[in-house]
Amino acid sequence: MSRATREALWPWSLDVYGRQGIEPLLLELQDAHGQCVPFLLWSLWLAASGRPLDAPKAAACAELARAWQGAAVSPLRKLRRDLKAKAKSARVEVRVRECVKALELEAERMLLQMLEEASDPPSGPATDAEATLRLAMRAWGVLPPAALIARLTELAA
Repeated sequence: MSRATREALWPWSLDVYGRQGIEPLLLELQDAHGQCVPFLLWSLWLAASGRPLDAPKAAACAELARAWQGAAVSPLRKLRRDLKAKAKSARVEVRVRECVKALELEAERMLLQMLEEASDPPSGPATDAEATLRLAMRAWGVLPPAALIARLTELAA
């Protein structure tokens, strides 16, 4: 049984996000291509842990992620970025921004938990990560350049 099969989504995501090159690539996919980082990590985790994903499940989970993204994550991200742009160097402003950043991260953790709970159990060995990622991205509504998708699956492997 692979580590990903046993591991919950949140710790697995932290491990993958911390790998060389993953963070800037995920942020590029988010900021330049309209992707949802937790949704991308979830789809990679599904593939790594042998959990199936079909178009209806991808669409339902994209809807769940989009709703939570709009209600919690995006407003916190906007507030954090606005505070950063306006921040002078006062310690109070920096502390407020760090608190908002922590709330944003917690909202993303909660989204990953919801996606994990909506996932089917493992049904076999790891599956094709690039195909699973593409299916999830299509359900999200935006398919970024193929080179970025290939690079993400390569770095996350």
